[in-house]
Amino acid sequence: MEKAKDTEPQVSQKLKDICQFWNTLPNTQPHMESSPSGEAPVEEDEDIDDSSMDLILLPLTDENCKSEMIGKDNEDSAASIGVNKIESTQTAKPRFFLGKCTSQQKLQWTAAINKAKKMEDPWSDFSVNGLETEVVKRHRYSALRKKWTTDEVKVKMEDNVFNQGAMRECFRLKKLSNFYHHDNWQRAHNYVAKSYIHPVERGVYFQDVKLQNDAKLWGEEYNRHCPPKKIDIMQMCVLEFVDRKGSPLFHLEHFIEGEYVKYNSNSGFVSEAVRCTPQAFSHFTFERSGHQLIVVDIQGVGDLWTDPQIHSADGTDYGDGNLGTKGMALFFHSHACNRICERLGLTSFDLDSNEQRDQRKFVEMQKHSATCLRDTTEICMSPTAFEASNLHRFLRQRTCSGGSMGSMTMSPGGDEGLGSPMSQDSDCFFLRQRCVSEPSTEYMSPASRQRFQSGDSDGSRHRLQSGDSDSYYLPTSRSRTVSGDSDTDSGSGTSTREEERIQYLMAMMKSRPACVEHEVELREMRDSETKTGGSILGQIHLDLAKYHELGRFKVAEQDECDMGAAVLHLKQAARCGVLEAILTLAKMYFGLPTDILVNVRVEDGPDNVDQGVDFMLQAAEAGDRSAMIYMAKAFQSGNGLGRIRSTDWKEAAYWYDLAIKTEDPDENGDFDATMDHPVYQLQAAQAEVWRSGGYGLEKDQSYAGELYTSAAEAAMSAMKGRLANKYYALAEECWAEVEEPEE
Repeated sequence: MEKAKDTEPQVSQKLKDICQFWNTLPNTQPHMESSPSGEAPVEEDEDIDDSSMDLILLPLTDENCKSEMIGKDNEDSAASIGVNKIESTQTAKPRFFLGKCTSQQKLQWTAAINKAKKMEDPWSDFSVNGLETEVVKRHRYSALRKKWTTDEVKVKMEDNVFNQGAMRECFRLKKLSNFYHHDNWQRAHNYVAKSYIHPVERGVYFQDVKLQNDAKLWGEEYNRHCPPKKIDIMQMCVLEFVDRKGSPLFHLEHFIEGEYVKYNSNSGFVSEAVRCTPQAFSHFTFERSGHQLIVVDIQGVGDLWTDPQIHSADGTDYGDGNLGTKGMALFFHSHACNRICERLGLTSFDLDSNEQRDQRKFVEMQKHSATCLRDTTEICMSPTAFEASNLHRFLRQRTCSGGSMGSMTMSPGGDEGLGSPMSQDSDCFFLRQRCVSEPSTEYMSPASRQRFQSGDSDGSRHRLQSGDSDSYYLPTSRSRTVSGDSDTDSGSGTSTREEERIQYLMAMMKSRPACVEHEVELREMRDSETKTGGSILGQIHLDLAKYHELGRFKVAEQDECDMGAAVLHLKQAARCGVLEAILTLAKMYFGLPTDILVNVRVEDGPDNVDQGVDFMLQAAEAGDRSAMIYMAKAFQSGNGLGRIRSTDWKEAAYWYDLAIKTEDPDENGDFDATMDHPVYQLQAAQAEVWRSGGYGLEKDQSYAGELYTSAAEAAMSAMKGRLANKYYALAEECWAEVEEPEE
């Protein structure tokens, strides 16, 4: 961590005047990030100097968020947009940005200042100012730079708890701003210091700060889409009381006046408060991140929130409250899309009819919400594959640029790529087209990489034609070619193939909505070897199926589990290519025992076996060894193939060979230890079909002899001497049957 430097601040006279102006106001925050909305009448006040309102402090996410954007190399561009850089003594070198205040902003700021001056200190009766002054270390985290900075601040904190929650207790605290050059505690701001009731590791405090600041970035990303009401998440830091025994740690947040409401939780709870914004924000983070995470546990006063929780797809980071895809499943089980979700272009999560009926109460409540939609609200789009590979860099660039949706392109070569809002007629749009037409092959499957490098788009043409091309983000009629810098007409023969490649790759950038239908369409555009596995949405549906089996959503103890909803979510997970769901459905249709939904039985039907074989083949193609062995035996014996398939020894030999060579874990991360089907048994079975031939397979006694020999060696290694001798004898018989060529 960096150590604060005690240097005299070099601040311009204008900033000094503004700071002095703010210092005259009791308990006001000079870094407030939002101005009051509305156009209420403003009362005249003789104490307000109108000239002081010519310049305002523009809002910042973070004290460092634009430090890299405004530097010596960019001073000219900074001056062109009316931004001045002013350094301070803080370790992180915070920048304040001064901008001209419009008449409307002047009225709003004047109203806010007048209101603030009339407010009394809510803690005036608690004598916090009379407590002992302590010098503590403050640890702050920059979510944009992923760095911690440390400085010292003066605080006064009560010893008695004034409030507490399930995990933490709260103390009143006053903190003196480092901008003050005198210890006037009458101007100190009100804060809340929080500590865990039960002892936790010291690293937990720092993880919580990182979580809340990361969530704040997603709040700003939500605001860029111009929702009806913009939101903010409180910044939090860690205080270390170095002069106390053990140097205890506390979280520090601004004190928020007003009614504190918990709108949703990390386990599916939804408040009955008639609000659309909190639920829409959580849904937005899921789709905007490409299913990588979701921000939940929304609580606070109005639209100023604190203590959120992030569920990530991999379930790592963000503390014990990160429930991974299970937490996402709990959210969507209780989430009913509202008007803001619809305006943002978010899609409804697929639920069973019984689950939808349980949500009707929330749907009716949201109809009474006073939310007024805006025509300027932008549609939510998920990041590209390259952007999703580093969501932090993606948010950092959008935050520093201040752009809206689609306002920048992330360059695979670095962190640059800041731009202005993009239109289809702008140079930025053509630049984005070129970047898309020359993507990094790192994120492509082997077949896609080969097709792209060879310039062959025919393999993807039928996929594009089979889908709804209107829903894709397609280029305009003029596109920039890869080989040249000039525009070429899309009707020319030389650019037809290039346009198809661009369309295919643009389709791959399509938003990742929360409904399965769109997820399946996106996965269908991939190559066959990547159609299974890797679906976060599918894993969420699988978790919902397991929750229903456990009775997680039963209202009363005597209620029965909704197994119909469980089967629906299992099928949706299988459509998304989740291997565990595919195998479970295959076993259900075959009437075999399953690991999950053990009490579910599929009704008898003439197509059950055919559907079971379809699922089993899909699992075998995904790399499941047990499914490969099942299909090999079925094609060899002709049993369990249903009505549309028959005995095929060529297929049997193929699946035997693939099962023998399978040594890597499948897409579930599992690997059959071959205890039930050791390799020597599979080699012997494969040798049998090659020795006899038939059912589409031409016999090859020589190859059968080699397989029997390999089986004998494997059996000998497994201490199966008698079986090894049998395989050696069969190998000799095969070689004896080989016809010698005529001389």
